[in-house]
Amino acid sequence: MNLTISGHHLEVTPALRSYVTTKLDRITRHFDQLVDVKVLLTVEKQKEKERRQRAECNIHVKGNDLFAESSHHDLYAAVDELVDKLDRQVVRHKDRLQDHHHGAAKRLM
Repeated sequence: MNLTISGHHLEVTPALRSYVTTKLDRITRHFDQLVDVKVLLTVEKQKEKERRQRAECNIHVKGNDLFAESSHHDLYAAVDELVDKLDRQVVRHKDRLQDHHHGAAKRLM
């Protein structure tokens, strides 16, 4: 799995990097066929009173691309929300990949 963590208007500290990787381990626990994961952490500076922290993630899995984003006043809370959203998407994708069709019942004569 390729993991890229980048920051926009913010420096990605080693503590923040380790926090994101430990949270993303929850997703790999459900689905281990992740090809590429790109995480972008941003601080929006539109209004100084309302500094919003945003986390977005693109996950490339076999056969599909998943995207989620989350905003919060605290960057760690935004990452938690993001991982919750991605976890639901990955579980749903994994469920779609499984074969739910049953073979025809055999006739007894």
